[in-house]
Amino acid sequence: SLLLVAADGWVAGVDRLRSPNADARPPEARVSLIVIHNISLPPGCYGSGHVERLFLNQLDGGTDGFLARVAGARVSAHFYIDRSGRCIQFVSCLDRAWHAGASEFRGRQRCNDFSVGIELEGSDFEPFTDAQYVSLNALLHALTSAYPLEAVAGHSDIATDRKTDPGPFFEWGRLRVSP
Repeated sequence: SLLLVAADGWVAGVDRLRSPNADARPPEARVSLIVIHNISLPPGCYGSGHVERLFLNQLDGGTDGFLARVAGARVSAHFYIDRSGRCIQFVSCLDRAWHAGASEFRGRQRCNDFSVGIELEGSDFEPFTDAQYVSLNALLHALTSAYPLEAVAGHSDIATDRKTDPGPFFEWGRLRVSP
């Protein structure tokens, strides 16, 4: 299905949950980078709804040690694609989502200022689903049609000393759109 980025930075045709973990991009910042991540909470557990609740500041750490450690994190991505291929948008592409942390790409610091973050439900330890690649490619097509993108990179490419995602099982060759 054809996805389109509207003038307000929201993509028609995907689910929407508005995260508070975002703010305005610097005035001179233009979207030029896509950053691909993986996430699962707890690691390797899928379909729990924990990722959505994390991005909405509604995650209850409860008795799970890992969830308790991350429950207070103030993070979000622009998009999250679950194992079934469902895409949820949390932040307008016009705004800065808090996904990359300390980062650098081609000599530019603070990648959140000029990137769109896409989280794939997954881990560094198993392949992503066919449905995720279909959804990701549709989303990338919409984003490359709307913004002057220079690159698609992994979180590991912009935070090499601290991040490994999207991980060794992410198949870069399955991407059908490249800037």
